[in-house]
Amino acid sequence: MNPFRSVPAADRLGAAILAALCGPLLGAEAPIHSPRAQPETFSIERIVSQAMEANAEVKFYEAEIQAARAGRTSAGAWRNPELAGGVGQKSATGGGLASEGVAWSVSLMQPFEWPGRIGLRKAIANRDQELANLGLERFKSDLAGRIRTLAFSLLVAQEKSAVARDVADRFKSLREVLVHRDPAGLTPLLEVRVIEAIELNAQRRASASLLTIHSALLTLNQLRGAKPDDALVVEPSVLRFPPPESVANLLEAARTNNFELRTRTAELLQQGLRVSLARNERYPSFSLGPTVSEERVGGGRERILGVGIALPLPLWTRNKGNVDMAAARQLQAEASLTTAEREMERKVIEFARTYEAKLSEMAQWQPDSIGHFQEAAELADRHYRLGAVPISTYVELQKQYYEAVEGLLDTKKEAVEAAAQLEMLTGLRLPLSQTAPSGEKK
Repeated sequence: MNPFRSVPAADRLGAAILAALCGPLLGAEAPIHSPRAQPETFSIERIVSQAMEANAEVKFYEAEIQAARAGRTSAGAWRNPELAGGVGQKSATGGGLASEGVAWSVSLMQPFEWPGRIGLRKAIANRDQELANLGLERFKSDLAGRIRTLAFSLLVAQEKSAVARDVADRFKSLREVLVHRDPAGLTPLLEVRVIEAIELNAQRRASASLLTIHSALLTLNQLRGAKPDDALVVEPSVLRFPPPESVANLLEAARTNNFELRTRTAELLQQGLRVSLARNERYPSFSLGPTVSEERVGGGRERILGVGIALPLPLWTRNKGNVDMAAARQLQAEASLTTAEREMERKVIEFARTYEAKLSEMAQWQPDSIGHFQEAAELADRHYRLGAVPISTYVELQKQYYEAVEGLLDTKKEAVEAAAQLEMLTGLRLPLSQTAPSGEKK
């Protein structure tokens, strides 16, 4: 069932009504002699694609991936060799004779890490890159669900505003007729006051819907990288609500695909590598390389070629503090993973039940229920003017007409929100929140 074809008022007013409702947002208040271009209509999926390309936060996560790749390169790089040298004066005495000459030495030492240390650093850098990729995927999934929910909220606000305006105009027209009549007695006067009060409430509801349209438009423009005041009309769409998956299937998918669990698991594995690295760093690095020294005294020359090695003695620092700290962080990562898994299970069950309840609620509606309410409201309006319907019946029918539309649209909106949450929690591209143009049949 198309939620926007289910209300005959929307059929009657069509796209012109939606454009008129957004007039204050899109510059409709401009003088007639300064025409402005009609706002372009966007499908929900097109808005999602625009946001993926232009959203600044997407570029932030992409830059984070590039930084992680650079860190992976740095983690596997060798330290630069160290060149050392010295020169001096040498004096030699013996048997009453003395000689002097020049002495010099040069060494080229290459630092080496303890075996396995570079591999551990590479593995930690690989986890950083994996976390950066997960961050980008998670943000894109959340962004797509948020945009679809916002776009549908905009359509709901437009539909509510159309119905509220329809009811308000009906009360306004009736009030204007009654005011010009000569009220005979107290009852007609009180009826006019009742109608004025209902009209004010309907006007307030229409204004509230317009404010919702303002807010949704500003947020959508921000997410798709457009100017805040850019014109935007969301194309009415047909929602598809397939039967919900079983909770067991959703939980199984979430344990495999949930971005939060995958992130916590990667962090736990990375922290285990950090513990191993801290233990490895208890052993010192060392430097190894060739050395050359030469001495010239009394016309003679002596040269020494050799291999030098240098390493610190771990007498004072055995890296125990870093090992203990890394082990404590590992315990924290394990606790975070357990907490995230329990939170995921709770949310999946909660939103699955919500989605199922909203579908059951919508199943109680007849396809033409809204049409019947609107027809009854129009019929009551005509017969009240003729005096055949009491004011209580007239007012109640007008109120129920709006509340029926509001209830159905809010139920569908809540179903869309629950579907978006399930999609993000399970990591699956569920067809729950997919839309198609309103002209397409289900």
